[in-house]
Amino acid sequence: MAIAVSTVFSLNAKTEPAVEEPLDGFNVIASPGHPFGSDTAKTSLDEAKRIGARAIAVIPFFWQSMPASPNLIRGNDMSDAELRAAIRDAHDAGLAVLVKPHVWVPAHWAGSVAMTSEEDWQQWFANYRSELNRVARIAADEKAEALVIGTELSATEQRPEWTNLIGAARQLFSGRLIYMAHNIEEAEGVPFWGELDAIGVTLYPPLGADSNRTGRQVRMRAIVGRLDALAARTGKPVVVGEIGLRSAKGAAAKPWESTEERAATPDPALQAAVIADWLAALDRPAIRGILVWNWFTDPAGGGPADTDFTVQGKPAQEVLRCAWLRECSEDQAGAQAQ
Repeated sequence: MAIAVSTVFSLNAKTEPAVEEPLDGFNVIASPGHPFGSDTAKTSLDEAKRIGARAIAVIPFFWQSMPASPNLIRGNDMSDAELRAAIRDAHDAGLAVLVKPHVWVPAHWAGSVAMTSEEDWQQWFANYRSELNRVARIAADEKAEALVIGTELSATEQRPEWTNLIGAARQLFSGRLIYMAHNIEEAEGVPFWGELDAIGVTLYPPLGADSNRTGRQVRMRAIVGRLDALAARTGKPVVVGEIGLRSAKGAAAKPWESTEERAATPDPALQAAVIADWLAALDRPAIRGILVWNWFTDPAGGGPADTDFTVQGKPAQEVLRCAWLRECSEDQAGAQAQ
């Protein structure tokens, strides 16, 4: 029975004897009215732990007004106190923590961030380094297990500033440093993997028609084969920082598509099937953790009528319980063995 449980990854090796466990879990988003530190957020993290999560990614946002603006600042979505509360809440629940900043650009993807002059590039990196260092200090103070130095910043990856930025982060944070590249094609081109502790990648490739399970499984296996090769070439483990898709009809064709981009009929069975297929494909020695997008701090989030990414209250939640805890219904066990 091919139930996907990733191999172990010690995040604490630099500070204490190795405690090996999978780095599997969720990207957690604070819901309105349920900030980190609240009783409801703690309940939600406890539920994530109960279904088998061992780690969460906490996401403070940086913000800039347009892709070519060098004036990046810390967003107002999460204060320093809330970031500290998030790490503490997760640790209290027995979860490891990755602090995983994202850059938010209104109406644009972070991969579109690109400057139009050398002066602007230098200013952007100075601002980014300042905000990352601020987050790194909090991650260090609260003993987070890992710090993601960047997420899907595709147009920046060939810039030389990354070397100094990584060096500065190491001075502040003694845990694991990871970068999250967007999809396998970009992960293969990142030049600074040797300076980090793991290869990070988010996986949202087109997967075809909802009904074409065989086709998407072939696509997934091809991607994982390339991840295996990249891990072998660099000598680094792989952390899959995001997999997921909406629980909506038509979502397999564009797994990255948001509810704002397209209204759709709920299809929680599709979400469950695609996540099960990803878990099976990623059950490889090189893969040392899989973080699902996403989970909300609202313990009542999601549900069968919801068409967003969260797995809460949907069949995908039970798929994950089956993979992480081996607590599987007969139907789940049979489906994941295919």
